[in-house]
Amino acid sequence: MPNDALRTLLPIAGWPEERASAVDITNVSDPIVPTPFRIGETSAAALAAVGLAVADLWTLRTGRQQDVAVDTRQATASLRSGKYMHLDGAHVSTERNTVMGVYPAKNGRWSYLHCNFPNHRAAALRVLGVEEDREAVRKAVAQWDALELEEAIIAAKGAGGMVRTMEEWAQHPQAIALASLPLMEIIKIGDSPPEKLPDGDRPLSGVRVLDLTRVLAGPTCARTLAEHGADVLKITGAHLPNIGYQEYDTGHGKLSTHLDLRESKDVEILRGLVREADVFSQGYRPGTLGSRGLSPEALAQLRPGLVFVSLCAFSHVGPWASRRGFDTVVQTVSGITNRQGELFPGAQPGPQFYPVSAIDYLTGYLMAFGATVALGRRVREGGSWLVRISLAQVGRWLVSRGQVPEAALKDVSQEFTLAELEHWSMISDTPMGRLRHLRPVVRLSETPPRWARPSVPLGYHEPVWPARTA
Repeated sequence: MPNDALRTLLPIAGWPEERASAVDITNVSDPIVPTPFRIGETSAAALAAVGLAVADLWTLRTGRQQDVAVDTRQATASLRSGKYMHLDGAHVSTERNTVMGVYPAKNGRWSYLHCNFPNHRAAALRVLGVEEDREAVRKAVAQWDALELEEAIIAAKGAGGMVRTMEEWAQHPQAIALASLPLMEIIKIGDSPPEKLPDGDRPLSGVRVLDLTRVLAGPTCARTLAEHGADVLKITGAHLPNIGYQEYDTGHGKLSTHLDLRESKDVEILRGLVREADVFSQGYRPGTLGSRGLSPEALAQLRPGLVFVSLCAFSHVGPWASRRGFDTVVQTVSGITNRQGELFPGAQPGPQFYPVSAIDYLTGYLMAFGATVALGRRVREGGSWLVRISLAQVGRWLVSRGQVPEAALKDVSQEFTLAELEHWSMISDTPMGRLRHLRPVVRLSETPPRWARPSVPLGYHEPVWPARTA
């Protein structure tokens, strides 16, 4: 059934199972891209959940309902939206650093080095004792036990992992800890009076969102809220590394400013922004912001009624709760790359990543779903709310949907048609040039999603909120 994955999300919002029938999900036919994992079904479900939550806020505003629809092929394309960007007619490169990747280690095991950020790359090279050269890295990794290398890189404040099978991961203490958690939690963390939505003609009009996230998942959450009318202010530091093209992809609809949270004056500026915010979205490891007085509980006292969205890699429980991680790291340690490599071998032998950034984008969509549900609860009953999720919990949900039978995995197209991509694309005039990119996926009958602002370079704006318009 096309809405089965969506039904697994409804209890998060406290909705009955029949709510799934309120969405028209079309073209559900995994595999859509070459992978055994049900990436089409889950992407459509996550976006449908967003659509339902947004439509719920619209009903709170107006008393009117609206139709929600999602095309599964379009939803799947959105899981690699960075690939489809063109700036002034030229393709925007999404190439990764040359030493990032999976390497053979001792005893037939494999190790993954996450090297896109310079600090993580430096950590891996420091552990291996080599220069930034792929062949030198390959020779060095071959001398290591994969598990020992995993621990050494984490100890050096890097990121990566040993490739495991799904069976091995299921027995790992972190996987066992994850199994005790729901996919996502929406928890009331403070009392405050019910709060009506700001005036406006879109579901999230006037809702102010602080986006303190990086890379893909968290920024996708804020971008999704922006496409339904929220005012999003992205906060990052000029000293922090970034991957430029990803900001083009995830920056639609946002203002962007620089603050250095190592400086007390900038922390105070942020606290001032929080006082006038509705949603605070962050992707730091558990406890990191708390040391700066920016924990969920502290900010809920500063701004009663705040929705605090918290993302991390491996959840807030278990031995890996404070471990750095990314979509590719979660794929590696949880058995996804091992299974993908078995069924879809690459040019070189060994584990393979699936052909989209599914965990990242799915997590971003689910964060936006959770934030929107929490805003609805603030309208109905008041309170401050914590929305808590991790990449590993979403990876577990994706895997739990089962796999496409191997017989159905023959001759799967690697790409969407040019006609499809043209239909799904739009052009935005940005400070960087004319950007061609994918448009929002969810279809709403009364408030079609759109971005009121184009992507901008990081730090482009001052750290102030725009005026709310009636």
